[in-house]
Amino acid sequence: MSILRNPIQNYAWGSMTFIPDLMGGPVPAEKPQAELWMGVHPKAPSKVLCDGEWMSLPEFIRTDPEGILGESVAKNFSNELPFLFKVLAATKPLSIQVHPNRDQAQEGFARENEMKIPLDAPNRNYKDQNHKPEMICALTPFWLLNGFREIDDLIALTERIGAPALRDQVRLLQGQHVAEGLKSFLTTLMTMDRGTQTELVSEVMHCIEQNSGTDAALEWVVRLNQEYPGDIGVLSPLFMNIVGLKPGQGMYTPSGRLHTYLEGAGIELMANSDNVLRGGLTAKNMELRELLKVLDFMHNQVDILMPVRRGKGEDIYQTPAKEFVLSLISVERGSPFGSSGTRSVEIMICLEGDAQISDLGNGNVLSLPRGTSLIVPAAVERYRIEGKATLCKAAVPL
Repeated sequence: MSILRNPIQNYAWGSMTFIPDLMGGPVPAEKPQAELWMGVHPKAPSKVLCDGEWMSLPEFIRTDPEGILGESVAKNFSNELPFLFKVLAATKPLSIQVHPNRDQAQEGFARENEMKIPLDAPNRNYKDQNHKPEMICALTPFWLLNGFREIDDLIALTERIGAPALRDQVRLLQGQHVAEGLKSFLTTLMTMDRGTQTELVSEVMHCIEQNSGTDAALEWVVRLNQEYPGDIGVLSPLFMNIVGLKPGQGMYTPSGRLHTYLEGAGIELMANSDNVLRGGLTAKNMELRELLKVLDFMHNQVDILMPVRRGKGEDIYQTPAKEFVLSLISVERGSPFGSSGTRSVEIMICLEGDAQISDLGNGNVLSLPRGTSLIVPAAVERYRIEGKATLCKAAVPL
């Protein structure tokens, strides 16, 4: 078992307080701290404290892939850690985005390599060959957009707003198969010239101001327009599912699903990838044709994940992902948590309280105050966690 040191991403939408407070740093921070990454992604790999020296996590795994990852994980994922584990804290909306499936990622990565686009270039879309299913677990009240609304809901909402130009676009949904209608609707919105987009947004905003009553979708359209005036992405709450998660609730997002996070802090767990195709609410590069090619144009039911108890002190979030599984571990004084005998590699971070973890094989003990993270190799047969704390654990399902 070894302590981790993890890089922080200072994206503009990040919080000045949440991650610094978790990590015991100065609050507020000097600049936004959006994500803390725990993993091996080449953009920002973690470091491991090994024999008193810091070693990169990829290098550490290469010293004994089967012992660290576990035999089946090493075999199935080519001796690499298959997930990327994050603490995410957003005070502003992220871009409207979608992630490719594995075939799309491999094709796009090879194509951009042939075009000789540097991996760190602003117009690079495919930074690796992996797909990126992901899930979020809310640590604070957390707002997000996830997938397309039911067509009837979309039409009813736009009728309520009453903006003539928006009604004209919504007619593209009528009389077509759901996927074809949504594709025509979104393609038209995203590819119209900037002046027309600005006029459409202005008309919708004027109609919302005249609208009586409250609605989360309309409130978020107004808030998004304050951050990104005239950006066509501000209309996303009208055609996407808007979801408010309470702390402890989660949501899974498969490859191909349009989504964004709007506000809040949470734990994010995903396949080890940084492939993002953006479609609005950003000053970064947007390849709309590529995004439209990757998108799954079907309406999506909102399925909020609730953890399921698995043994004493552990609650697990079940998803279809083969690369990762997320769980919360809670311990009270006098009521320790004991690991199972069959496990993969695990990465944990202490979210609240103070704990100790003991390797029951060699007697090694590590302190886990709030904000501390560690890696537990699969070769550790059993461990025990004691104290009073809440920890979040990422592992690979076996």
